[in-house]
Amino acid sequence: MAKRKLFKYAQLLTFDNIFQPPNRQDADDFFMKGHWHTKFFGNNNPITLELGCGKGEYSIALAAMYPERNFIGMDFKGDRLYAACKSATEANLKNVAFIRNQIQFIERFFIQGEVDEIWITFPDPQLQKPRQRKRLISAEFLYRYKNIVKPNATVHLKTDNIPFFEDTVALLSELNQNIEYITRDVYADAPEDPVLSVKTHYETLFSSKGFRINYLRFRLNLDDHAK
Repeated sequence: MAKRKLFKYAQLLTFDNIFQPPNRQDADDFFMKGHWHTKFFGNNNPITLELGCGKGEYSIALAAMYPERNFIGMDFKGDRLYAACKSATEANLKNVAFIRNQIQFIERFFIQGEVDEIWITFPDPQLQKPRQRKRLISAEFLYRYKNIVKPNATVHLKTDNIPFFEDTVALLSELNQNIEYITRDVYADAPEDPVLSVKTHYETLFSSKGFRINYLRFRLNLDDHAK
């Protein structure tokens, strides 16, 4: 492993805005589960969760825009989270935290109703058929999210990948989810929206190559019998 990565992994231990629970299937629920408001944020403000947050560009930008809300970014890449923690610390943002773990274990970290909103920004589209069940918007993951969010919570998706986006639209329709807003070209349809104008590292790369950015917002409302 490169020395630079080893340095970043070591530095992660020095930040007070990062949590690194054991990353295994049989691990116990995380001690912060059900206590994010009291043990970290010190308020009852709504929590927005960003999944696959990378370097934390969205979580950090939204935390600065909305000091009356709390934000948690989650990713497994330690070097990326090092950049996120460093940026949030340097900006003195007390309303943002990060979790280093795999998203498939999401239910270990939050109780039902603890999360108000989810952002999924430029996830791996998992285009190969056998891997599509690992998509962060798949039936399996949506039901995991249901176990941590408030009823009818808002979920946002941003991606440059057209096949993944169209599959997602079809899945949400099949599951009778309420898509509130959809665009296949964010910067043509909503150029003045400050939230949608936030760019992650990957979005910057894709946009520079001429890719259009797709976005949708929907309400997560899954009946138990629909699983």
